[in-house]
Amino acid sequence: MLGWLGNVWRVPELRRRVLFTAFVLAVYRLGSWLPAPGVDASAIENYFSGSGGSILGLLNLFSGGALSQFSLFALGIMPYVTASIIVQLMTVVIPKLAELQKEGEAGYAKINQYTRYLTVVLAALQAFGYAVLFQRQDALQANAGRMTLIVVTLTTGTVLLMWLGEQITKRGIGNGISILIFASILTALPLGLSAWWNGGPMERIFFPLIAIAIVASVVFVQEGQRRIPIQYAKRMVGRRMTSGGATYLPLRVNMAGVIPVIFAAALLAFPATIAQYFPGTQQFVNDHFQPGNLTYLLAEAALIILFTYFYTAVQFNPVEQADNLRKYGGYIPGIRPGPPTAQYLDRVLSRLTLPGALFLALVAVAPSLFIRYGGFSQASSGALGGTSVLIAVGVALDTMRQMESQMMMRNYEGFLK
Repeated sequence: MLGWLGNVWRVPELRRRVLFTAFVLAVYRLGSWLPAPGVDASAIENYFSGSGGSILGLLNLFSGGALSQFSLFALGIMPYVTASIIVQLMTVVIPKLAELQKEGEAGYAKINQYTRYLTVVLAALQAFGYAVLFQRQDALQANAGRMTLIVVTLTTGTVLLMWLGEQITKRGIGNGISILIFASILTALPLGLSAWWNGGPMERIFFPLIAIAIVASVVFVQEGQRRIPIQYAKRMVGRRMTSGGATYLPLRVNMAGVIPVIFAAALLAFPATIAQYFPGTQQFVNDHFQPGNLTYLLAEAALIILFTYFYTAVQFNPVEQADNLRKYGGYIPGIRPGPPTAQYLDRVLSRLTLPGALFLALVAVAPSLFIRYGGFSQASSGALGGTSVLIAVGVALDTMRQMESQMMMRNYEGFLK
C-alpha cells in the first residue's frame, strides 16, 4: 500500500515537485504566524474568542487561523476564490466574458487576468473592513498612516499567496489554490483530536466511527456519476473519413462541489456579524441565527439545496452541450439531436442534482446535530464539519489522481488500485 512512496521519491521530477509543494506550504504557514505591522495579535485573538458564530469564524477557518492573529496572510486565499466565483458567474451575464471563455487558451488567460485585478480590489476592501471592524471593537488602535500600512500589507499577502498557489500548480503537485485551502483546514485537526481525546466516553467511542463514515460517504458521492451513452457517426473531416465510436458523457452527482456549502454558511453568518453593529438585534440573532439552532439548521439546508441547483445550472448548460454534440456528429441513442437532447440532459441533471444537494445539506448540518444531540464538543465536531471534510477529501482525491498520472507516465504501478 505504501510502496508508491518509494516510487515517488525515486522519480527526480516528481520528487522535486513534492519538495517544492512542501516548501511553499512551509512559507505559507510561516506567514500565517507573523503579525502584520502595528497590530496587537493578542487583542485580536481575544476578540475572536467570542466571534465563533460570525462570518469571521468561517473566514478564519479558511485562513488557517491567520485571521485571528491578523498576520501577514490574514486574508488567506479567499479573496481570489471569491473573485474567481464572481468572474465565473459573470460569464453567464456578460457576453464578452462568454466569448473569451470560448476562445480557448488565450481567452482563459485574459479571464485569469481579470480575476487577478478583482482579487486585488476585494483584498484591499476586505482588509480595510477588518481594520475598521477591529478598531470599533477596541481590538486595534490605528491612525490613518497605520491603517494604510495594514491594508497594503494584507493585500500584498493575498497577492503573494495567489502567486504561490499558481507556482504550486505549475511546479508542484495538485491545484495550488486548493492545496493552500487544504493546508489551512488541516490546521484545525490537532485541536479537534485533542478535544476528542479529552471528551466524554461516548464521544471517544463514536467520534472515530462517525468520522470514517462521513469521509467514506463523501468519497462515494464525490466519485459518483451518471454516464450518458454517446454515439458518434462517421463523417468527413477534410479529405478523411473519421470512424464513428461510442463513448459517454459523465454527469457528476455533486457537480457543484463545496461551493453551495460555502455560500450558505457565509450568508447565514452575516446576521451575527451585522448584529455587532446594531446591539438591539443581538438577542433576536442569538435566538434564531446561531449555529445549532433549529431555524439556523433548516435555513442552512434550504440554502444549500438552492445554491446547489443554481451553481450546477451555471456549470453545465444542456443547450450548449446538445449543440456541441450535434456539431461533432454525436447523439444519444434513442434521443433526437438538438432541443430534445437538451431537454433530456436537463431532466437527467435535475433528477441527479437532488440527491447530491440533499447529501451536501446533511453533511453540512451533521456537526451541529452531533453537538446538540450527541454531546460532542465544538472543536471535535468542527474537525469533521461538512465544509472541511468536503474540501479536504476533494483536494486529496484530485492530488492523488495527479500523482497517479505522473506515476503511470513513468511505467510505475499506480497506488489508487
